Amino acid sequence: MIPVGDENPAHRPPVVTVALIALCTLAFLAQLTFLGGLERSVWRLGLVPAVLTGEARLHPGLAAAPAPLTLLTSMFLHGGFLHLAGNLVYLWIFGNNVEDRLGRLPYLLFYFATGLAAAGLQVALEPGSRLPMVGASGAISGVLGAYLVFWPHARVLIFLPILPFFLPRIRAGWLLGFWFAMQLAGVFAWPSEVGGVAFGAHVGGFLAGFVVALVLRGRRPPGPWGPRA
Repeated sequence: MIPVGDENPAHRPPVVTVALIALCTLAFLAQLTFLGGLERSVWRLGLVPAVLTGEARLHPGLAAAPAPLTLLTSMFLHGGFLHLAGNLVYLWIFGNNVEDRLGRLPYLLFYFATGLAAAGLQVALEPGSRLPMVGASGAISGVLGAYLVFWPHARVLIFLPILPFFLPRIRAGWLLGFWFAMQLAGVFAWPSEVGGVAFGAHVGGFLAGFVVALVLRGRRPPGPWGPRA
């Protein structure tokens, strides 16, 4: 199931969401050009758990940033065009509403905080991993967790490859619940060393966003798609 839109209009322009999409796109173009290509840039600025925990060191020619700084730089890098496009589609569909709900500066802080929480859980699960981790998906997972809390009944349009000319609408709660279950299953079934997907980061970001949204939910009245009484 691939989300292509939602029936949950925002009331303010998603300035921060658009800026994050632009930054990720510019970073990807930089990877292809002056950062030395996708593979080299991922090693230079991606988050390598074993390097962060001190269990390993990068070759001096690859160490372009201090290990703690890669917690941030890794959020803007991607391993390929499909990786980038998939993340930005989710950010565009779900981020505008969360930004509208939280406000621009709180949303930006929320985005980075959940991204750090995502990276933290991935490192905790695989502290000795020597594979670089990149992508905005950890922070975007936090956005999905918040969306689930604020608008579980909003309708999301999805694309099914088996029905290419039909866009069914399902509740966000079903879609995001299924997505989270798949990530949780991935944590136990496929370590990132095998599958290449940081499922732990997805779970960590989602849970962080979910918890923060639960705390904030009662502070502002929910919109028309908010939780039912």
